[in-house]
Amino acid sequence: MRHVHGDERLGRGGALERAFRASEGDVLVYFDTDLATDMAYLEELVESVRTAGYDVATGSRRVPGETQAREPERGVASTGYNTLVRLVLRSPLYDHQCGFKAFDRDALFGLLDDVDDDHWFWDTEVLVRAQRAGLDVREFPVEWAPTGDTTVDLVRDVLGMGSGLVRLWWQLSVRPRIDRRVTVAAGTGLVVAAVALMSVYLDPAAVLAAMGSADPALLGVATVVYLLSWPLRGLRYRDVLAELGYRERVGFLTGAIFVSQTGNLVFPARAGDAVRAYVVKARRDIPYPSGFASLAIERVFDLLTITALAGATFLALAAAGIDVTSIGAAGGSGGAGRSGRTAVYVAGAVGATAVAAVAVIVATARSDRNFVRAGLARLSSDAYADRVAGVIERFAGDVQTVARDRRAFAVVGASSLAIWSLDVLTALAVLAAFAGVDLLPWELIAVGFFAVSVGNLAKVLPLSPGGVGLYEGAFTLIVVGLTPVFPAVALAAAVVDHAIKNAVTVVGGVASTLMFNVSLTEAVEESRDVDGDPAVRE
Repeated sequence: MRHVHGDERLGRGGALERAFRASEGDVLVYFDTDLATDMAYLEELVESVRTAGYDVATGSRRVPGETQAREPERGVASTGYNTLVRLVLRSPLYDHQCGFKAFDRDALFGLLDDVDDDHWFWDTEVLVRAQRAGLDVREFPVEWAPTGDTTVDLVRDVLGMGSGLVRLWWQLSVRPRIDRRVTVAAGTGLVVAAVALMSVYLDPAAVLAAMGSADPALLGVATVVYLLSWPLRGLRYRDVLAELGYRERVGFLTGAIFVSQTGNLVFPARAGDAVRAYVVKARRDIPYPSGFASLAIERVFDLLTITALAGATFLALAAAGIDVTSIGAAGGSGGAGRSGRTAVYVAGAVGATAVAAVAVIVATARSDRNFVRAGLARLSSDAYADRVAGVIERFAGDVQTVARDRRAFAVVGASSLAIWSLDVLTALAVLAAFAGVDLLPWELIAVGFFAVSVGNLAKVLPLSPGGVGLYEGAFTLIVVGLTPVFPAVALAAAVVDHAIKNAVTVVGGVASTLMFNVSLTEAVEESRDVDGDPAVRE
C-alpha cells in the first residue's frame, strides 16, 4: 500500500488520475473510502475487467428492479441527474456517479487526455467517453448504504456537474457537426428566411424604389465620413496595445483591423477576430494572449460607448417630450410592433449589463481581492468552472490594465466615442439622402443617434435568425416610430447604410491582405489552432 499526498486540492477526478498514474497494475480500481458499497462485490468488479473482457466496470445503485436506501433530497437529485445524462448524452447506464469502478489500464489511459473535468463530473465523463470510443462497459447492481458523511455540496456541486454535462454535450454532439460548409449553408438559409419574413411587413418593390431615389452626392459624403473612422480605429488600437507593452505604427494596425473585419464578413462566428490576432502575431510577433486581450478591451469600450450614445439620445428625446416607449405601437401592430419594443428592451438590458459589469471591473481595478474566483467558487468547484473563472479573470485583468491608467482610459474612451459618432453620422447622411425624409436637423440627429445605437446594441444578442437583419429592423422601427418617415424608406436607408460600410470594409480588407501578403483562408485555418498554443494557455 502507498499513500500519495498532495499539497493542493486536486478534486475527486484529479486525485484519481494522479493515483492511477502512480500505480502499476493492469486493472485499476477505486471505491469510496466510506465503504458505502458492500465490499462483497469487489471481486466481481475486478474480474469483470480482468477475466470477463470488459474495458470498464461500474457498480450501480439504480439498475431497474433494485432499490437502495437514500436520503429523499439526494435520491431526487440523483434521479434527475442520471435521467439528464441518459437523455442529453445518450448513455444507456442508470448510475454514472457510483464510487465503485474498475478500468483496463490501457483503455483508461487512452481516454484521460480527452477528459476535461477533474472533480465530481469526472466519473460521468469517463463513462460517456468510454462508450463513445466503442469500449465495452458493464454496469451491475450492488448493495449500497449511505454513511451520512458525504462531502458533496448539493447546490454548488450539482451546478458544477450541470455545467460539465452541457460542456460534454457540446464537445461530443454539437461541435463535431459544425464546419464551414454547415455554417455557410445555415447562414444562407437564415438570410433567405429573414428576407422572406421582412417582405410580410414591407413591399420589396417599395424598398427598391426608395433606394433608387437616394441622392448620390450624400451617399458619397456618407462613404467619406465612414472612411474617416478607420484611422481612428488604428489610433485606438495603437493606444490599447501600448498599454499592454507593444508599440506599433497606426498604418499597420489599421490594415490589421481591415483584414479582421473583412474576415468577420466573409467567415461565420466572428472568425475575423482570431484573424487579427494571427496577423499581429505573424507580422509583428505580438503573442496571441496580447492580441486577444486588445480585442477584449476594444469590445468593452465599444459596448460602453454605444450604450452612452443610446442613453444620451434617449434622455434628449425624453426632454423634448417624445415618448420612446411608444415605438412599438407607432411602428405597427402585431409582430412588427412587438419587435420594435423588443429591440428597445434588449438594447436597454445589454447596455445596462455592460455598464454594470465594467463599473465593477473598474471599481476593483486597484483591489487585491479575487472577486471572480470567489464568486464562482460559491456556485461550482469543478474544473470547467475553474476554467471559466480563468477566462473571466484574464478578461477583467485586461480591462483593468487600461482602467488603472486614467489617461489611457480617457484616451481610449475618447477615440471610441469619435469612432462610433462617425458610424452614426454615416447613417444620418444616408438617411438624409432619401426622398421623403423631411426632418428638422435636431430630429435627424437625435433619432438617428438613438436608432443606430439601439440597433448596434440589439444585435449583440442573437435574437433574430443568426443576428441577420436585427440592426436593420431595429433602425427601421425606431425611425418609423419617432418620425413620419415611411417604413420602406427607413428600411432602404438601413440597408444602404450597411452596404456602404461593408463595401468600405471589404475594399480596405482586400488591399490590406495584398499589402501584408496574408491569405484570409490561411489566417482562419492557422487561428483555429490558437487554443493549442502554450502561450495562450498561460
